Amino acid sequence: MNVSENGAEPAAITVHNFSEKIMEQVIHFHVMKLSGGFFLWVGTSPLLSNLAVSMSSKYDPMPLSTLVLGDPSNTAPNSLAQRLAKKTKKQVYVSYSLPMTDSNLSLLVENRIKKELELHPEHF
Repeated sequence: MNVSENGAEPAAITVHNFSEKIMEQVIHFHVMKLSGGFFLWVGTSPLLSNLAVSMSSKYDPMPLSTLVLGDPSNTAPNSLAQRLAKKTKKQVYVSYSLPMTDSNLSLLVENRIKKELELHPEHF
């Protein structure tokens, strides 16, 4: 048994997967709940092309966000991580592996994530 410094047992990492057909494309979602936050991967094929992290700050109402991996011209992972960190008040890691060709697709994907957050908050 692993015990943290404060004597509490560390939280287990849990995994939650779901998929949705959006605009004739099957989009896969993978959520790993971590201690104090979560990792969200969104894509159509198993590819980790970028990674952003976002977290709240006591100095700014908008969460801080940075791209850790990937093309800096693709702002989708940063933006999504920032909005999810603001909504959940948790540290959020996002990998968004979808083409940035259609803004409607991005909006529908984000709406699907928000729906899942409402239906299954225990996974986030």
